[in-house]
Amino acid sequence: MKELVVISGKGGTGKTSLTAAFAVLAGRSVIADCDVDAADLHLVLSPRIVERHEFRSGHGAVILQSDCIGCGVCRRWCRFDAVNMEKNDRGETVFSIDPASCEGCGVCVRFCPVQVIDFPQRLCGEWMVSETRCGTMVHARLGVAAENSGKLVSTVRGEARRIAGEQGQGLILVDGPPGIGCPVIASLSGASAVLVITEPTVSGEHDLERVLSLARHFAISASVCVNKWDLNREMTERIEAGAIQAGAKTVGRIRYDSSVTQAQIQGKAVVELDAPSADDIRQVWNNLDL
Repeated sequence: MKELVVISGKGGTGKTSLTAAFAVLAGRSVIADCDVDAADLHLVLSPRIVERHEFRSGHGAVILQSDCIGCGVCRRWCRFDAVNMEKNDRGETVFSIDPASCEGCGVCVRFCPVQVIDFPQRLCGEWMVSETRCGTMVHARLGVAAENSGKLVSTVRGEARRIAGEQGQGLILVDGPPGIGCPVIASLSGASAVLVITEPTVSGEHDLERVLSLARHFAISASVCVNKWDLNREMTERIEAGAIQAGAKTVGRIRYDSSVTQAQIQGKAVVELDAPSADDIRQVWNNLDL
């Protein structure tokens, strides 16, 4: 089983469009959308959800108001200003926890003299298993202001691998998150190969260097593709030379093409249209040697 992760140093470089195109070209594969903070692969592949699961991670403090004696110990110990103090209709002092400010450290739970602070797991989002025209897709949605996106990414990848094993699929396509943070690390670790898509800009060159350094750290074979390469030919050549020097393989260039936007409007991958860039994407796919 091979697992290709498509990532980029920044958002908006075209990795989701490219992953969707690869899913169409692969015929049948297992697809994982690991950009859980801003998932959008479903907009192109139109998945039909067959399973939906809660994602719980971390803990949050909750004061049981009926048993609280109003001593304020929790407020004195909290270092994140998460304990609110206000008066109720009867003029009594009431304490409550602001869930957006609570870091889940548990100090208030430890020092509450009457032990009336509950500490349940937080509902941070959900993950789904869906069917698409290109195969089974595992995707997720992180809750607003929720954390632990790296753990949710690991959950999505783990489920994708399990499904691929059950179905006998030899390929998993992963739409990874941008950047080099925790969710990216969770997307990369243990993968077979990584394709980094970048743009011919100064920021694209800088971000590519960081992502390739991360791939080297995990000893993962890295390939590089320059999207919209014809907007700056000189920068494209410089980026490709730098990628080769960093030990990566260049697998092709994709021209700027307004048909990509038209494909998105229609809910299709660009290779499903008669688009100029479709031939470029097919060449990149063939050069990956999966």
